[in-house]
Amino acid sequence: ATAKWYDRRDSVYIEFCVADSKDVKITFEKAKFVFSCLGGTDQVKHTNEVDLFEAIDKNESIHKRTDRSVLCCLRKAEPGKAWPRLTKEKAKLTWLSVDFNNWKDWEGDSDEELGNFDRFSE
Repeated sequence: ATAKWYDRRDSVYIEFCVADSKDVKITFEKAKFVFSCLGGTDQVKHTNEVDLFEAIDKNESIHKRTDRSVLCCLRKAEPGKAWPRLTKEKAKLTWLSVDFNNWKDWEGDSDEELGNFDRFSE
């Protein structure tokens, strides 16, 4: 599935652009996660496996499904450390792009961003 991602102080967000998704399965591991679902009008199977740039807290990571996409919030194991990319490998993935609408250079900012995770879970 095509996806967009962006980085924040305490979490990394990745949105899988799959309309009308069904049977959404997401497995969070220490430095990896697996996404799969059926989606679109013809219910095509989508699977994405990502070896992450850094470790995440798999118990604190969550996802939310909407009619247009599936948004995952990966809680960083080390908050405050910027991720220059989502994946461990430097290779460009054709299905993955940066979400420039939500991207923000937060490294010099205050901690006002920390509430984003709480708003996401509502």
